[in-house]
Order: sequence, then C-alpha cells, then structure tokens
Amino acid sequence: MAEKKQFELYDRFMTINEVDPSFYERFDVKRGLRNADGSGVLAGVTNIANVHGYVISDDVKVADEGCLRYRGYDLYDLLGDDDRRFRYEEIVYLLLLGHLPNHEQLDEFIEAIDAQRELPDGFTSSLIMRNVSPDLMNLMAQSILLLYAYDLEAERRTFQHEIETAISIISRLPRIMVLAYYAKQARFNHGSLIMHHFTPGESTAETILSMLRPDRSYTADEARMLDIMLCLHAEHGGGNNSTFTTRVLSSADTDPYSTYAAAIGSLKGSRHGGANHKVRAMQAEAKQVISNWENDDEIADYLTKIVKKEAYDHSGLIYGMGHAVYTKSDPRAVILKHFATQLAEGTEYEREFKLLESIERISPQILRDVKGTKKDVCANVDMYSGFVYAMLGIPEDMFTPLFACSRIAGWAAHRFEEIVSGKRIIRPAYKATFSGVREYVNIDER
Repeated sequence: MAEKKQFELYDRFMTINEVDPSFYERFDVKRGLRNADGSGVLAGVTNIANVHGYVISDDVKVADEGCLRYRGYDLYDLLGDDDRRFRYEEIVYLLLLGHLPNHEQLDEFIEAIDAQRELPDGFTSSLIMRNVSPDLMNLMAQSILLLYAYDLEAERRTFQHEIETAISIISRLPRIMVLAYYAKQARFNHGSLIMHHFTPGESTAETILSMLRPDRSYTADEARMLDIMLCLHAEHGGGNNSTFTTRVLSSADTDPYSTYAAAIGSLKGSRHGGANHKVRAMQAEAKQVISNWENDDEIADYLTKIVKKEAYDHSGLIYGMGHAVYTKSDPRAVILKHFATQLAEGTEYEREFKLLESIERISPQILRDVKGTKKDVCANVDMYSGFVYAMLGIPEDMFTPLFACSRIAGWAAHRFEEIVSGKRIIRPAYKATFSGVREYVNIDER
C-alpha cells in the first residue's frame, strides 16, 4: 500500500477550522440554536408533540416537572391503564392521523402495517447479506436508501405516496434491524446467521423478539416491556436533532427515503440517540469500581471523580443525568423506571437496578457540590433504557437501532406536517468573520 501523503490539512486541521469564540458573543449567535439559559431557539411550531420541562417567568427560566404530550395527550395517560395490550401501533396511529383510534380503526391500521413487513425480492441478499456494515445504524440508513430503488414511484410527491412510504418503512425497519444484526454477527463476530421470517399478526414488539430470539420464544411481560420502550421513544418534539434533520430535508423537497436515512444518521450520534452506549459503559465501570453497591459514600466518591474528570471518560459528565429540556423530571424516565422496577424485582438484575436508583438519587447533590451548579438535574430516559434492554436480552448493538425503529413514527409525522405547513426551505444564516477582500495572487507568485 502506498504511503499516505501528509497534506498541510492534517497538521493544521484545528488552526484552519477554528473560529474565535468571541464572534459568537459579538454577533449574538445562538450556538447549537440554544439560548444562554439552555432553552432552545424557537424555530417552528407543531401540532404533533409538546416537550415541557420548564416555564419562562419574567424572562427567567424556572424548573418544572417534565411533561410529554403526543397530539395533546399526556404520555402518562396513554400508557397508564393496565389492560396489557400493545400500544405502539396505537401511538403511531395517533401521531400520523392526529386522533386516537377506535377498535375498528386500530385493527385496520395494524393490518396495514402487518401487510408491509415483507421485503422486496432480492433485498436481503443485495444489501444485508452482501454489503454488511460493522454499524447497524449505517446499514439501516443504507437499507432505506436501497428501498428507494425498489419504489418505481419514489419521486412522487403525493400525500398518498408519502403515507404509503411511511407505513412501509415503519413496518419493515424492525425486521431490517434484526436481519442486519445477525448479518453483522456472522460477518464480523463469527456468530451464527439466524434468519427467522416474521410471523403475521404479531405486534411490532413481538416481531422484534420473535425474530431476535434463536428459539423465537418470549414472555408476554417481555413483549409488553419492549412495547413500552417503543412508545417512549416514538416522538419527542420538533427540536431534537434527528427530527429537525427530518424537517430540514423535507423543507428542501427531497424524497422520503433520503429524509429518513438522514434522520437515522443524526440519531446515531453520541450526543443524540447514541448516548445510551455512553450510559451503559459508565454504569459498567461503576459496577467494577464500586465494591459495595449499597454504600452511598462509595457511590458518591465515584461520581465525584467523574465530575472532577478523574474517572470514566474524563468528560466530567454523569451520563444518564440531565436533559436539554427536562429539569425536575423526565416523564419517559419516570415511566420506564416504574416498569423496570416490576421487571427486575426478584431477578438477578434487582441489585443493579438499585445501584442505578442510587446514582440517580446522589448525582444532583454531587453536581451541586463539585460544580457549584444550581440547576435542577434529573435522570433522563437513557439512565434506565439500556438496563431494560439488557434485561430483555437485547444486545447493545441494537440499542440505538431500536430507538430508530420507534422514532420513525415521529419523523414521518413531522415530515407530513412540514410538507403541508412549512412550504419554505429551512435556511438559517451564518455570519462570515473575515473582513475585507484578500488580494488574489497568481499561482506562480505564491
């Protein structure tokens, strides 16, 4: 292999791309589209979801209990009653159609999703078996782009085609995820290649477990727990990075396949959906370093080292704690913790669950003592999501892909709304920091 040339760009990458931080303050630039108090810059309006974590009183941000509403319905109410039925398909219906279905409407919708699970002829062999990626999120994005090639009307911009495309991807993505997982296991980890066919009539949660488990077996409680996870991740307002990505691409009038693939690329990031890997890695270290999981002093010592950048990845962040919007509580974490308590009770996971509870309880005081912060900090959904997936026997490779399989419903709803109501390409401004004009010099004289 020829030796790579060391271009100037390699040596001066930081110097060339660094912008003087003072410019952000001088031109009142909201870095990351965030205000100085951490609240988001208002970039749009939506009827789909409301993420509430604080109130603005006399221009001051005041912490408040977290609330997440889908189409105006409180998430606690949507998941509150205990009739043991699966809810994800019902929530997808709500997000796409704007109202809760009756029994007949829900049955028809579930049939429509179930009818789309089959993949096009040759799809599995042409992508999932041939061009296997070491990262499932990349492979899922590729898969969505390949589905474009099988759609003879991919560039149609009718409402009917948008709806049909969204339902087909919502239906197929969980199956693609499991097939991709086993293809990766066979290619890179010398594992077995298991390719179960889906079982018609199963819910999305049941389909995932049935295709993932080698013996296809799962309990009703396991399927119910995974269904809850899908519901919690289905939607989270227009401002989160992957949904805003969906809005940006939709505003450019690109096709739905390109839009949803880009959203997956956004969700993959460690500052977004990929954060759950950081949480689980930190928790794994905590289990190794803390000898007595019931000793608050030991737990506090470890968390103090993290905040002082002396432990884990030296970032100073306690992963699983804090959120861009939620302050006093993250309703998704509250709901997930409730169900996780029931799932862990009396099992080998109960001791670990109590450790996570202690980390959640102790962390805010450590952040106040070490950092001097006065902000309210609560556990976010990732504090318990990876733990629940582990209890369900779901491999870590699939944590963020599962997030994508759920959030595709919210992305589709926001794409629909942007198509109908946006009608203008999203194009914020960037201020050039250089002044004057540089005199051009002929290449022979440089």
